[in-house]
Amino acid sequence: MAIIGTRGYPSYYGGFETAVRKLAPYLADNAWDVTVYGRKNVKPEEDDRDPRVRVVTTPGVENKSLSTLSFGLTSCLHAMWQRPDVALVMNVANGFWLPLLALRGIPTVVNVDGIEWERAKWGRLAKMMFRIGAKMTARFGDVLVADSKEIARRWQDEFSRASVFIPYGGEPGTGALVVDDFQDRRYVLVVARFVPENTIPEFLEAARGLAADYDVVIVGSSGYGGELEEATRLLVGESSRVHWLGHISDDQRLLSLWKRCGVYFHGHSVGGTNPALVQAMANGAPTVARDTVYNREVLGDAGVFCKPTPAAIEEALRSVLASREVQDELSTGALRRVQEGYTWAAVCESYETTLRVQTKVVGKLPVGR
Repeated sequence: MAIIGTRGYPSYYGGFETAVRKLAPYLADNAWDVTVYGRKNVKPEEDDRDPRVRVVTTPGVENKSLSTLSFGLTSCLHAMWQRPDVALVMNVANGFWLPLLALRGIPTVVNVDGIEWERAKWGRLAKMMFRIGAKMTARFGDVLVADSKEIARRWQDEFSRASVFIPYGGEPGTGALVVDDFQDRRYVLVVARFVPENTIPEFLEAARGLAADYDVVIVGSSGYGGELEEATRLLVGESSRVHWLGHISDDQRLLSLWKRCGVYFHGHSVGGTNPALVQAMANGAPTVARDTVYNREVLGDAGVFCKPTPAAIEEALRSVLASREVQDELSTGALRRVQEGYTWAAVCESYETTLRVQTKVVGKLPVGR
C-alpha cells in the first residue's frame, strides 16, 4: 500500500505527518508492505525510522501555493507505475490526481482534512483550487475519512458523500524529560502554526498582559516568515517572560511542555480534530480553547471555551492559572476524554480496517458512485 500527500516519513511537520509516523509501523506490524511518498528536502531522523517502511521521494515545487499540488502529482505518477493494492491519500488538494490512480485501478482512501477553502491563510485562487479539489475528491475518492463528526456532516451536506470517522490520537510523554526551565503549572503554553485562523494575533495581544504575571511559552512558526513571526519577535523583545521556542521536532520535549503547563491555549478555528489538541489532552494539559464546534466536539466538558478576542483569551487563561483545583479538574477530564476514542491504538486500527476492506472491494464499486 502507498501513503501519498505528506512531507515524508518520519516527519514532524504537522498532523498528517504525525499520523503517518504512527500508522506506517503499525501497518508493517500487520504484514502490510508500506511505501510513504515524501519530499527530498525532508531529512528524517534515522533513529525514528522503521526500516520496514519504504520511503520514495519525488520532485516538486517547494512553495506555499504549489507544493501540495506538485508533489502530489509526482507521487501519484510514481504510484501509477508501482500500482499498490490501495493508496491512502492525504488532503483534498490531491483530489486533482485521483483520476490517475483510478485509471490504474488503484482503490483510494482519502483523508479530507479540514475545510481548507475557508482558511484565512489562503488567497482567492488557492481557496478555489481547494474547493475544486474537494469536488474531485467527492467524485473520484473511493472511501473518504473525516477526522471529526462535524467535518463528516459538512461533506454529507455539501458533497453528498458519507465518510468514515477516524480522528487523531494522543500519547502521553514519558515525563522524564524536562529541558525547559519553567515552573510547573505556572506558565501559559500555545502550540500552533502561525496563521490567522489559529488566533495567533489575538493571543499575542493577550500575552502582553499575561506576561506581567506569568511566563508565556510560544511553540510554532509560519514556516515562511512574515508578519506574525515579526510580531512575536517584538513581543519577546518587550518582555523577558515571553519565550518563543520556534518549531519543536523532539516529541518528548513538546509532550513535557504540555504535561507541565498551567494552561494551554488552543486557538484553532478551522478544521476538525486537531492533533495538537489531542496531544495536549493526552498529557493532561488544562485547556482553554477558542469556542468552535470542532473544539467542543473533541474536548467535551474537559475544557474552558472563550471568544477570539484578546480580552476574552486573557481572562479565560487567568481564570485557570488562578486555581489549582480548576487545573486538576480540567487535566483529569482531558485524560478521560482521550481514552474515549482518541488513542493511537484505536486510530491505527480503524485505518487498517478501512484499508483492508478496500483491497477486497476494488473492481466491485463504480468510481465516484
